[in-house]
Amino acid sequence: MTGTLAPTQVAGKIVICDRGGNNRVQKGLVVKDSGGLGMILANTELYGEELVADAHLLPTAAMGLRTADAIKNYAFLDPKPMGTIAYGGTKLGVKPSPVVAAFSSRGPNVVTPEVLKPDLIAPGVNILAGWTGAAGPTGLTNDKRRVEFNIISGTSMSCPHVSGLAALVKAAHQDWSPAAIKSALMTTAYATYKNGENILDVATGKPATPFDYGVGHVNPVTALDPGLVYDATVNDYISFFCALNYSASDIKQITGKDFTCDSSKKYSLGGLNYPSFSVPLQTASGKEGGAVVKCTFKYTRTLTNVGAPAVYKVSMASQTTSVKMLVEPKSLSFAKEYEKKSYTVTFTATSMPSGTSSFAHLEWSDGKHVVSSPIAFSWT
Repeated sequence: MTGTLAPTQVAGKIVICDRGGNNRVQKGLVVKDSGGLGMILANTELYGEELVADAHLLPTAAMGLRTADAIKNYAFLDPKPMGTIAYGGTKLGVKPSPVVAAFSSRGPNVVTPEVLKPDLIAPGVNILAGWTGAAGPTGLTNDKRRVEFNIISGTSMSCPHVSGLAALVKAAHQDWSPAAIKSALMTTAYATYKNGENILDVATGKPATPFDYGVGHVNPVTALDPGLVYDATVNDYISFFCALNYSASDIKQITGKDFTCDSSKKYSLGGLNYPSFSVPLQTASGKEGGAVVKCTFKYTRTLTNVGAPAVYKVSMASQTTSVKMLVEPKSLSFAKEYEKKSYTVTFTATSMPSGTSSFAHLEWSDGKHVVSSPIAFSWT
């Protein structure tokens, strides 16, 4: 932080700074103002191996957790530690890629557990983007540099990627609704690498889950031809609002429509025609203190054919044996474009310790298209 370094100890040296607490670039400014020649920006356990590029104000090397720990170990043990910060060259084809960023939005959805969040992931780390001339690339007031482009990271970078892809799909299918476009992007995303292994979470170095990536990473080419989509209208979302016990004034404020929920009708949060599934389950203590639960949930979804006539067959895979899944029917035959067919998934839970989660996967395929949906189970 500003004013925390003693110039007599820092002058002419490379300073190792841990990430966190304040702006990454501001740390370097403090080092520079104290007479330091360079900075090693060290990741802590929170950030893992994530490396974010910044327009630093002095020579700086950003380090993942493992490398940073090794450098700290050397600096503390060697009586005269020496270091050089130099350009390491551009590296192409770095694997694995993509990985979920440490700062990426994460689930589960604590507000409405019946809807899986996040939806999907898109490029958001070290993105080349246009930059205002009204501020320096660091955004700090004493940064007098001016550039037309900058390297930026954040969910505010993945958002324009997805917005652009939505526009691309809209251009190809001008009569599609926003829900159909969103479905196309979600059901065609990928969650594994070419070797079949799950996308990694860079914060932990472990395989990520749908609570990290939703359905997976967007795939622009396959999104243009998804085969089937989960479409939804304004009325579908109004029914969802009713399931959330929204008042008529709440619904009016959001939709501009006068609508009062029917008190005699049973609205379901899980009934929203969404491209993914989230099943919140509750456990209860058994006679011997173990977690015991027996409950059944039915989720109905409707698919719209946006391709040629075809027969789609369902397949499922699950990480857990504590929830049995049944899909009815097991095949859907579409004879024409924009034809709609519905199916029901019945989830029957038996037992699982409270506070845990597991995941499953549902796919519809006609041999050419794969319409993919993740399923998340959460026990509370």
